[in-house]
Amino acid sequence: MNNVKDLQTIEETLKYLQFDNWEQSAPGLARSRELLGLLGNPEQKLKFVHIAGTNGKGSTAAMLASVLRRAGYRTGLYTSPHLLRVTERMRIDGAEMPPEELAEAVTALAEASEGMSEKCTEFELMTAAAFWWFAHRGCEYVVLEVGMGGRLDATNVIPCPDCAVIANIGLDHTGVLGDTVEQIAAEKAGIFKGGLAASYQQQPSVAAVLRAAAERTGTKLHFADFSKLEQLSDSLEGQSFRYDGREYRIRLLGEHQCKNAAVAITAARLLGLPESAISEGLAKAVWPARFELLSREPYFVVDGGHNPQCVATTAAALRRYFPDKRRVLLMGVLADKDWPQMLDILLPCAAEVVCVTPESERAMPAAELCAAISERGIPAHTAADIASGVDQAIALAGRDGMVCSVGSLYMSGAVRARLLGEEA
Repeated sequence: MNNVKDLQTIEETLKYLQFDNWEQSAPGLARSRELLGLLGNPEQKLKFVHIAGTNGKGSTAAMLASVLRRAGYRTGLYTSPHLLRVTERMRIDGAEMPPEELAEAVTALAEASEGMSEKCTEFELMTAAAFWWFAHRGCEYVVLEVGMGGRLDATNVIPCPDCAVIANIGLDHTGVLGDTVEQIAAEKAGIFKGGLAASYQQQPSVAAVLRAAAERTGTKLHFADFSKLEQLSDSLEGQSFRYDGREYRIRLLGEHQCKNAAVAITAARLLGLPESAISEGLAKAVWPARFELLSREPYFVVDGGHNPQCVATTAAALRRYFPDKRRVLLMGVLADKDWPQMLDILLPCAAEVVCVTPESERAMPAAELCAAISERGIPAHTAADIASGVDQAIALAGRDGMVCSVGSLYMSGAVRARLLGEEA
């Protein structure tokens, strides 16, 4: 970038980043390493908890960041994708990155990268900006969520983390990561560099891959033990459970979130964090658009489930929390996902569906989704945009029914904005 000037506005900043879909990023770590070297290697000034996985890694990251805060650490949290604003991806002690500080960070990137022979991808730039910001704002720990995969993800330029964490592994991004869960597990285990690691209780073949990677890299891997997990109470206000002899409470809904919490507890104990911080951190953790109840009369839940494994937990939660309600789905999907299987899982839960087009170039047009649902015998409607889809779904549900927005995180931000009156 020639004649670098300060990037004064979020519009200028995003134009520099050429922010689009990070899944189009070319794999490899060389560009990130070069850029971070030009920035003075801010990632080497931080301690990390590095989290990979297919489903639940964002929720697990939010829980661990909350626990670290309660333990007294100044804690950064880096996640993707965002729901409404790019700056949601970077938080310190729960506070979203101010737009002017993103501009400051990206100005530093622009100046540092002028001499690079190969241009960085959007996700590489965003990750480097996050490291720069966390280091310059004095973070002691950063909870770092992998963007995609692990081995070649831009986040994997960090040194050995204090703890690596593997969330639930399933099939997703198969065109890039492999078409079996074992291949995908091998990619995600690429974040092992020695030291400590905690994992979700995986299916045996996936666990074997993770154990082999841990042995190869000298990583001490500990699996959460779900046989020690006992749910004590469960309602729309939250859940309480006992894990390994201690009782905890979380706000996040769905049985799978108790399992994610068990993984967070396992990692927090490996880090030597006090039990009081673990308990308080879990109780205060929030994570938007993961079976998030936003309103009542009718009940309106926003869920970012976007693959068959995710929506299976959504369907289970719908039956658990709303067994007798008229359930209307507000649904949009990406065309490259396994949306036929998602429909097979979700449609038995639905009385009616309103179809929208998510805010992504990879989105399936609402009319095509509507036709596919109608062919399966469920009444379906097409909305012109997400905001009108929200209104239409609420009207179809009636005061005594419920709506669940599901199918893609790329629509969740706009749905939440309509319900909460937020602005981008």
